[in-house]
Amino acid sequence: MDVRYINPFLKAVTNLFETMIEIPLTVGKPSLKKAMEASHEISSIIGLSGSVTGCVVISFSEAIALQLSSALVGEEFTKVDEDCIDAIGEIANMIAGNAKTDFPGKESSISVPSVIIGKHKVAYPRGIPIVSIPCKTDKGPMAIDVALKIPE
Repeated sequence: MDVRYINPFLKAVTNLFETMIEIPLTVGKPSLKKAMEASHEISSIIGLSGSVTGCVVISFSEAIALQLSSALVGEEFTKVDEDCIDAIGEIANMIAGNAKTDFPGKESSISVPSVIIGKHKVAYPRGIPIVSIPCKTDKGPMAIDVALKIPE
């Protein structure tokens, strides 16, 4: 998969953590993912359509979801409730919006993200490699999974 299509999402996540929510983030080495299941129990799924199709899944543990939501809103969340889910959705929306500015597929649309709670399977596009980028915060691991069909 061409890194020009992955890097806008990676840059958007890194930028969000560094500037908006000020939580240190370490990005690990990408690998190919075989499982169709989300890496963690809370995920934001960003769909793409048009010349580039597929999805980007940003998956966190509950501890990270609480940390991110608390940092964004400025008040401490102690459980994943409706307000916490809204904050996670807003974080994913910011990531999608920032990624769109650098995304090379100008004839592509990036959807409003959806938030899924609980261990679940993801409808990754069939026959397309899933590149998984592990990340870590002080509250634990998260992952950015990218499965995009890019025009030749």
